[in-house]
Amino acid sequence: MSAQPRQMLLDPGFELTLRPMRYPDFYEMYRNAIKNSWTVDEINFQIDITDLHHKMSPADRHLIHRLVAFFATGDSIVSNNLVLNLYQHLNAPEARMYLSRQLYEEALHVQFYLTLLDNYLPDPEERFKAFAAVENIESIKKKADFCFKWIDSIQGLKRIETREQRRQFLLNQICFAACIEGLFFFAAFAYVYYFRSRGLLPGLASGTNWVFRDESCHMEFAFECVRTIRAEEPDLFDARMEQQVYDMLEEAIECEVQFAEDVLSGGVAGISTRDMRQYLQHCADNHFAKLGMARKYNVRNPLPFMELQDVQELTNFFERRVSAYQVGVQGEVAFDMNF
Repeated sequence: MSAQPRQMLLDPGFELTLRPMRYPDFYEMYRNAIKNSWTVDEINFQIDITDLHHKMSPADRHLIHRLVAFFATGDSIVSNNLVLNLYQHLNAPEARMYLSRQLYEEALHVQFYLTLLDNYLPDPEERFKAFAAVENIESIKKKADFCFKWIDSIQGLKRIETREQRRQFLLNQICFAACIEGLFFFAAFAYVYYFRSRGLLPGLASGTNWVFRDESCHMEFAFECVRTIRAEEPDLFDARMEQQVYDMLEEAIECEVQFAEDVLSGGVAGISTRDMRQYLQHCADNHFAKLGMARKYNVRNPLPFMELQDVQELTNFFERRVSAYQVGVQGEVAFDMNF
């Protein structure tokens, strides 16, 4: 009797059994994600309100208002992509277990940003404008349009059966990990830690610490999926695919630089559009390395306040495994605490 061909991660179907487990690394990622548990109720925004009204310039406040407007819908876009495009095509129950946990975490982030907006923008009209940002703020709309372009590319695809459909799925996964999470959100975190370096907005920084951990897990899982698919089907990731990835990240950087031009338009001391472009290029090179591709920009991190943060939490972001995370602690969370 001939042996059954080994089922691959993108083979159509809905595998139900966890034993024998084909992808134990995905299961370990799920278990470790459970250890990084936190709630929005742990975060106190009272000092932030005082900072916003009494310690920040109009240019600072413009940056923050744009940033929370992006946060208002950013994680919802990610959640929709998880449910509509990714979950149904990763045919391994242990991978779907992780995605189920990730979906919970994205909902938690949405709750965090909702609470953030309620505290930062008490005026109902201002909150309404923030939630409508993807429609009426051009710099945010451009980022959303970029996301939807890749999400829509496999929207409605019920089964992955052709080589081209597999390639398209890979591009969606890479866009999610390297562009949406790895550039758009990572740049947003940089703005948060810029204010933290000035001793401002500790509530925002505290919540972002937790979100940062979650997102690092999400990125590692997505990159692990890409590595697994490449190992199973190496012919998918050819020279054309590599060029598409280079072009994709370049487009994402341009979108984020336009956002930087908007949020920094008032002149924010200590950070510039040029800094943000170089920082995005620095992050992109790390993503290329994770994908087994040559670095493109070869630039250093230009934001010293990022390097000054806790070594374990930030400078090793791209190298660290999810097993470093532990069950969430109670109370305030800061980068100089041990987890």
